[in-house]
Amino acid sequence: MKCFLLMIALYGAFSSALPLVQETDQVSEEDMEFAKKYMENYYPEVESTPVLRSKGTVTAEKIQEMQKFFGLKVTGKLDPNTLEAMKKPRCGVPDIGEYRTFPMSPKWGKKDLTYSIQNYTPDLAPADVDSAIERAWKMWSDVTPLTFTRVYDNSADIEISFASGYHGDYIPFDGQGGQLAHAYSPAYGGNAHFDEDELWTKSSTGTNLFIVAAHEFGHSLGLQHSNVLEALMFPTYQAGDPQKIRLHRDDIEGIQHLYGPPEEENEESEDPTLVNDPMLADSCDPHLAFDAVVSLRGETIFFKNRYEKAKNAMEKDYPRKIIADFYEVGPAVDAAFLHNGRIYLFRGSKQYEYDSRTKQFLGIKKSNSWLGC
Repeated sequence: MKCFLLMIALYGAFSSALPLVQETDQVSEEDMEFAKKYMENYYPEVESTPVLRSKGTVTAEKIQEMQKFFGLKVTGKLDPNTLEAMKKPRCGVPDIGEYRTFPMSPKWGKKDLTYSIQNYTPDLAPADVDSAIERAWKMWSDVTPLTFTRVYDNSADIEISFASGYHGDYIPFDGQGGQLAHAYSPAYGGNAHFDEDELWTKSSTGTNLFIVAAHEFGHSLGLQHSNVLEALMFPTYQAGDPQKIRLHRDDIEGIQHLYGPPEEENEESEDPTLVNDPMLADSCDPHLAFDAVVSLRGETIFFKNRYEKAKNAMEKDYPRKIIADFYEVGPAVDAAFLHNGRIYLFRGSKQYEYDSRTKQFLGIKKSNSWLGC
């Protein structure tokens, strides 16, 4: 009887971890081996998993986890869409979900960070590599209090290098395609490695160094992968015009969760007098003056102090705080205008660009960029 009960217990343990692919599934041996390696790299087993598993199997549970992360139909099988997603070029850091930080949320304990470029890829001129790296850091410095300064000695906080195959960190690259790069969390120094076997470019052909570097530096600062397809921290490479790459709101919320917004926004405290703001008290006050006004989609938005109010708006919950619609610009707007389907909000020396239809944040530039600066 005891033997029978033991058999039932073991059957229960194994049944929750049955291998994914049965004999009837049309999956080639090559794809099966690829899937095993993919899961080992990007969806590794947690040591505390309370079931018995055969080493090297791909379980339906893990496939479902991957499918949910990528927004695929959850079948628990290696169907064509799942294999296609697995085979896309990607970052070498494992996946988790949403804007996530690494375990224990490690971050840098200082705001002024340094980096060094250890070597160069022969695919690009050194000046183009320098420019791509600098622009990639700027993506993150624009939305945080962090600064990034290049140094040329061994004192750098973060080292950036190009390597191929086995390169001394137990995470070997796999040749062209597949894993493009990887970076360590602040807890392990934040260093970033780029696969030299890739064709690195400064355009939308090949693998754009700026796009990949901006993603990897998110890891260097403490962010894990996001399951938001439009986010820069999504694990697979998103080819596109490098001039149009912007941080998604998900990326910004993640990095500001660790470091906060830029200091000029962080230093401003809530003004207790705003409860008596004219925008809220009396919109017909003859002495009321607005900070900025912009028209879009048949409605007119008025900005005053930390609030916005719309005329002819479909939505009724006005006035409301500016950050409800335009989180990145912060608590005030100095000027605003609409141009080619984009809303430009100015605050201090910066301009914040938004899609006029969706109000999606598109990026930050210096206000004087309109003057060719």
